[in-house]
Amino acid sequence: MLDWLNPVKGFGVTFHTMFKKVPTVEYPEVKRPTAPRFHGRHQLNRWADGLEKCIGCELCAWACPADAIYVEAGDNTDDDRYSPGERYGRIYQINYLRCILCGLCVEACPTRALTMTNEYELADDSRQSLIWTKEQLLAPLKEGMEAPPHPMRLGETDLDYYATGRGQHGSQDGHHEGTEAVR
Repeated sequence: MLDWLNPVKGFGVTFHTMFKKVPTVEYPEVKRPTAPRFHGRHQLNRWADGLEKCIGCELCAWACPADAIYVEAGDNTDDDRYSPGERYGRIYQINYLRCILCGLCVEACPTRALTMTNEYELADDSRQSLIWTKEQLLAPLKEGMEAPPHPMRLGETDLDYYATGRGQHGSQDGHHEGTEAVR
């Protein structure tokens, strides 16, 4: 009956938004906060004693659909220890010319060494400066942290680091806070 209105109905959204006030953000001077789960620049995290969480497993590089991550592992020794495991990420690079900020690398990381921050200003006029190295990606040392290489401070073995939430520093004495020991 009212079929002649169908073409006009299609413009309903256009007419509806045509008269709304457009919010303008003065971007460089005023920055709007991002959503809490925004995928921005990557960060390599550290343990509480300053050792790196990255163990050089290369799972993040394998999970990256854009092939933007390059990891080369190195072996830890008793004199030069950068992470609690046997290996550490000796070379770590993220090419932001290729990265699509999807977060699959974060999901693949078994030690939660790689996370994404809310920083989104990555533009630059040089291609070389958009290839970020390990030094640029590492989280800064907080108070009480010691710059690696140094011996492990949170326990005697790497299991003390990785078994988080079990007693103090991951001890496996059979008695956990809030639970009874299993016999």
